[in-house]
Amino acid sequence: MSQFLTLLQKEILEMWRNYKWVWVPIVFIILGVQEPLSIYYMPQLIDSLGGLPEGSVIEIPTPSSAEVLVGGIGQYNMFGFIITILLCMSLVAGEVKSGTAAMILVKPVKHGYYIAAKWVGVLLLLWASFFIGYLVTWYYTGLLFDWVPFDSFLGSFFIEGLWLTFIATITLFFSALFNVPGAAGFAGAGIVIILSLVSSSLAHLLEWSPGMLPTYASSYLLEDGLKQDGSMTIVLTAVILAILLFLAMRIFKNKELAD
Repeated sequence: MSQFLTLLQKEILEMWRNYKWVWVPIVFIILGVQEPLSIYYMPQLIDSLGGLPEGSVIEIPTPSSAEVLVGGIGQYNMFGFIITILLCMSLVAGEVKSGTAAMILVKPVKHGYYIAAKWVGVLLLLWASFFIGYLVTWYYTGLLFDWVPFDSFLGSFFIEGLWLTFIATITLFFSALFNVPGAAGFAGAGIVIILSLVSSSLAHLLEWSPGMLPTYASSYLLEDGLKQDGSMTIVLTAVILAILLFLAMRIFKNKELAD
């Protein structure tokens, strides 16, 4: 266990040196503040553009605070997805390519601890950054519109965070499978995009698909609770995460032994 903690400490320190603990939270904060501010000031923005016939009036219905938070989740689905892929695609493949992994594993270091430390380290960064950014979304939504109950905020945060964890884990899996970070990122992004499109198109058949997690995060806010299908999706996603992590460890160990 001490070996795992040492590797995890190395990951966290490395992310500090690469300023990931600075720029990732900042990006998530920008994403968090963007949705409530843009919706609140939309009438003024449209009016400042001009070009409308004299006397014309544009009436934009004021969304509910839950709908504003749902819009914020949409921002994280789009841009958070990209950030997660970029963070995870070189976790293993990048160190294999640079030779850093070989230097670490030449010591009596377990391959499973190596992968687990990578996984836990990047999740600490993702979850901390997402919480800060989403908390900003919740705060500004409360100031400009109305306050969403904090337990609803936490529930949707957990579900959306699980979706980002799924993206990170499947990208880490491909990073252990391929030696080229670009290939790992492309494969991870492709699987996630296909899963999201299929799940949204066949939602009535794939209620338990991990691709439904963003939908359940939104419905948790709008309907103030989680459906039974959403609970089963969380359980199934947790099982898939464990399988992917185990496979990443086995694949990486076998590749190293073969080399």
